[in-house]
Order: sequence, then structure tokens, then C-alpha cells
Amino acid sequence: MTGFAASCYLRGVPFVQIPTTLLAQVDSSVGGKTGINHPLGKNMIGAFYQPQLVICDLNTLKTLPHRELSAGLAEVIKYGPIADMAFFEWLEANMDLLLAMDMDALAHAVKRSCEIKAHVVGQDERESGIRAILNFGHTFGHAIEAGLGFGVWLHGEAVGCGMVMAAHLSQRLGLVEMAFVHRLTVLISRAGLPIRGPALGAARYLELMRVDKKAKGGEIRFVLIDGPGAGRAVLRTAPDALVAEVIESCCA
Repeated sequence: MTGFAASCYLRGVPFVQIPTTLLAQVDSSVGGKTGINHPLGKNMIGAFYQPQLVICDLNTLKTLPHRELSAGLAEVIKYGPIADMAFFEWLEANMDLLLAMDMDALAHAVKRSCEIKAHVVGQDERESGIRAILNFGHTFGHAIEAGLGFGVWLHGEAVGCGMVMAAHLSQRLGLVEMAFVHRLTVLISRAGLPIRGPALGAARYLELMRVDKKAKGGEIRFVLIDGPGAGRAVLRTAPDALVAEVIESCCA
């Protein structure tokens, strides 16, 4: 919100980001997106506006409720399937340390997450191409947030569940094996995140996803995993009937 205000006031004034949650440190503080929510969807009003400086003080993470820490881990986990399976394997081996607030583990997770995001954003600042892969899990996740009402589920909780749903859709389209879907689901669950979505009904999910910013001409586009890691996430459409099947099978 501050970044959006800074982008508008006097046609732009300098600002510094000092993110105090894990989610902000590994995601929203890096990349220049600023925005506010609208009843129709997440981040519907905003701008691309880079801060002068981002300061990540890991000591602020000690003040987080456990739920907020887990929410941040969702955005950490996403970087593995879309870009770096070695990092994904590291997360599998070190999840317990991260949950225990081990500072060395958190420092590595924050640093590697920012490196991956900066590399992607450096190629596509305004999300006309590859940057869209950073939204893995977000199409389903934003629908959950909007459908329940913003704030009922934390953003990371919705993204964690959304990644499970996107992985199942990837598998049904023949892009990944079920073994990987299971592996991702287990890691998300270990992070303390929900792995089953709220029962909004497939029709409501589809309605909400059609106003997602990645949708074009009324067609919903999903970030899917085309073979895990190595930046092999893809942005593509899927038949509504297949998406509905995934929603029904992945929701409470």
C-alpha cells in the first residue's frame, strides 16, 4: 500500500521497503509490484514501482505468530518447482529447522528466494512473459482469498493450497508424475499449510479465476509445472471441465 501511494504521490516519490514478515521478505518486497485489493480480485489496483532499497532484518521474524511464518514458507516453497529443484530438496531436508526459526536456515531461505525472484524479474519486470511463473499456485489461491473474503485465509495459506491444486492440474495434463504431486503436497503440509481448499463450488472458483490478471479474453491461464525445476513452469489454459474436476477433488 505504501509503495502504491509512493508511485502516485507527485507522480512518484522515493521509498524504502523494510519487510517484517517472511512472506514479504521472500516475495512482495522484491520485484517492484505495488497494489491494493478490490472486491473483484487481489491486487487489482496498483503499479510497477521499485523501492530505492529493501532491508530484510531476520530479527523481525522472531515476532511472527506461527501461522504467519507458515504463510511465508508457501512463497519460499514455490521457488523450487518453478526454478530450482536443488533448493526444493534443501527445503525438504531443512523444513524442521525453518519452523524452529533457525536463523542460519532462514537466512539461506530468504537469500535464495530473493536471488531466484530477482533473476526472473530482471528478465521481465512488467510480467509480459516469464515473470508469470512466479504466480505458481496464485490463480487458485487468489480465488480462495476473494471467495472467502480477504483476510479469512492468509495469502500464503491460499497459495500453498493453490500450489497443490495447480500440481494436480499439471498431472492431469500429463506434465508431471503423481509422485511429484505427492512430494510437493507433503512439503506444503509439513510447513503447516492447508492442502485442501474451501468448498466454494467449482462454478464459483471458475467465476473468480476469470477476473485473475493472467486471464485473457475470459480464458483462465494457469502457471503449471512442465517437469519440476529448471524454470520449466508454463502458462497455459485448461478445459473448464478438467479444472472443475481438480477443484472438486482438492476441496473439502
